[in-house]
Amino acid sequence: MSILLASRREASAPWSGPAATLFLSATLVTFIAAASAPTPLYRLYQEHWAFSPAVLTLIFAVYAAGLLAALLTVGSLSDHVGRRPVLLGAIALEAVAMGLFVAADSTVGLIVARTLQGFATGAATSALSAALLDSDRVHGPLINSLVNPIGMAVGALATSALVVLAPWPMRTVYVVLLAVLAIEAVLVRRLAETVAPRPGAWRSLWPSIAVPPQARRMLAAITPINVAVWALGGFYMSLAPSLLREATGSASPFLGGAIVATLTLSGAGAMPLLRRLAAPRILTLGTTILVPGLAIVLAGVHLHLVAPIFIGTAVAGFGWIAAFLGTLRSLLPLAAPNERAGLLAAYYIESYLAMSVPAILAGILARSIGLIATTDIYGGALIALAITALAVAAVTAHRRDR
Repeated sequence: MSILLASRREASAPWSGPAATLFLSATLVTFIAAASAPTPLYRLYQEHWAFSPAVLTLIFAVYAAGLLAALLTVGSLSDHVGRRPVLLGAIALEAVAMGLFVAADSTVGLIVARTLQGFATGAATSALSAALLDSDRVHGPLINSLVNPIGMAVGALATSALVVLAPWPMRTVYVVLLAVLAIEAVLVRRLAETVAPRPGAWRSLWPSIAVPPQARRMLAAITPINVAVWALGGFYMSLAPSLLREATGSASPFLGGAIVATLTLSGAGAMPLLRRLAAPRILTLGTTILVPGLAIVLAGVHLHLVAPIFIGTAVAGFGWIAAFLGTLRSLLPLAAPNERAGLLAAYYIESYLAMSVPAILAGILARSIGLIATTDIYGGALIALAITALAVAAVTAHRRDR
């Protein structure tokens, strides 16, 4: 009897340690996968509702706007009210967004759903990332870095598979995500709360944006490559599936998800190795590799061949991941603990503007000159930004040596 009671107490005990880390990682993957799930569907939405590439990129960009709004307002709320309440609220908002996707019958419905989804994802990722660090301080940073590319790949590939294999192709993935979110909402109650409530919750909702003086030069130096990295992600998450079809003539639903997965996963496997390198070396390596990767993609587009586009995407994806890590590791150590929130806010504003504004401009331009010509201009601009970043890094290193 005592053994049975002990096993029941153990089964009902709050999750902490490895169990909590596993659940938090899976939940974060769910949110990131849901964020990339619409990408392979954009072409289907265009076919059914006949909207332009400019509208398509707007549907994508409102997600970034909602996510940025959440990071700037409720990003630190879980430090005051606890991780579990914020996470439960984010799951509830995400579930509503999934319901709106299921019910959507026009672009207006997609825009509303995508905006709400962005806010829910921003609230969830801030709480989940902090909770992962609470549960595993040794591996938490690495898990946070790996979950994002893995989640993006899972969402894109799962959607592509469901379009082919399941009924209701434009809605099935959201029904599946709703079911997963319902399970996670129940299981959140099993998590051990790692934060004691403390005052200042309402004050924390007011955005704090400030770049410390000692970080301003570094922020300016990394801006060209940071803009290039986030603009590349914005293009792939919005227009890449349409570009594949126009450049190669292939209508395979798998290609749209596969191209996103190739970008996000190509550098994820090397991330543990990259993290051992010094920040300037990671940044230079990523920036250097990004240039030939983009050039190969552009060549594949003009050759109308799928293989070079995917090869170039894999090469660019490695540079994309490395440059992303390098920018963060170069910038964040320059801020004192009480300055990090303001610096991160400035960094995220720059990053999500770079993710959304160029994509919207590309959608508008594609309506006038076509998607392939727009891709040439877009890719050329990203290559120019990367070369500028390398030049700035060389000048900075020369000054430091002198």
